[in-house]
Amino acid sequence: MSTLYVDRKDIELRHVGGVIELHEPTGRRGSIPLAGLTRVVLHGRVQLTTSVIGAFVDAGVCVVLLGGRRSRYLATCIGKTHNDVQRRLGQFDAYRDDAARVAWAQELVRAKIAAQQRLLRKAMKARPDLRHALFRGNRRVAHALERLSGSELSLPTLLGIEGAAAAAYFAAYAALFPPSLGFKARRRRPPTDPVNACLSLAYTLLHFEAVAASHATGLEPMLGLYHEPSYGRESFAADAIEPFRPHVDEWVWQMFRKRVFTDHGFRHEGRAVLLNKQTRARFYEHFSPLGEALRRLLRRQVRGAARTFEQRAKTNGKAS
Repeated sequence: MSTLYVDRKDIELRHVGGVIELHEPTGRRGSIPLAGLTRVVLHGRVQLTTSVIGAFVDAGVCVVLLGGRRSRYLATCIGKTHNDVQRRLGQFDAYRDDAARVAWAQELVRAKIAAQQRLLRKAMKARPDLRHALFRGNRRVAHALERLSGSELSLPTLLGIEGAAAAAYFAAYAALFPPSLGFKARRRRPPTDPVNACLSLAYTLLHFEAVAASHATGLEPMLGLYHEPSYGRESFAADAIEPFRPHVDEWVWQMFRKRVFTDHGFRHEGRAVLLNKQTRARFYEHFSPLGEALRRLLRRQVRGAARTFEQRAKTNGKAS
């Protein structure tokens, strides 16, 4: 096991001799070797002491806290971070360079739209009965991809291209789900249907991985080059996950296609649609392999950015 998901009320985590024990009021429920963990996701009313947190930090285990019925992201416990400040200096320097920001954003948007296009093409083969809607969406996404080859690109232009691609993509993507699910477009706050509820939770977990990767490589997760810095938002993490969102989209589609998730596994709370407890358990179980794969891709991407920023800081330092 690499990621431990804990989503039960009144669970207490204890650290005993290199083992994380899970205790309920009625007694011990189970145990997991600390050495086998890289991530812990805690949802709801979970108790743990500073000794457990210290054990996670010493072992390099990242912890993400989700709260409330809507699985709201609360905090991340990262532990020790990379010690080379040159990487952050290079990141700040790149933020002040418009050309560097455009180049970074262009690659992110290109990778994201190309992944969207691959998913729509895959869907056309799997669902020939939906070929018209999927072909139309794919054509518009391809047009957006072509626009990225233009020479007069700016951050506002890239945002516009990405937005146009997203509108076409999600219109086609929505056709993959039965009308009974009520999924017509991407809705975040709150998610208004089962598909959006699953997308939101998966994106939250992906975002956490990007925050952890940023800290581990010595970068500032709050300072994005594509997403503008905003109070309380890890903009660089938001940058990093853009190319990987379509992987999440495909996973959610497959979960509903295989009926791992059905419309009976969700509940309404006002305008919001939320995963019930049983569906959350299935969600975490099936998401774990994808999370591991995306974690490796994110680490590779963020490490590449860190090396680029570090070299930039060193080069500019010599020049000055």
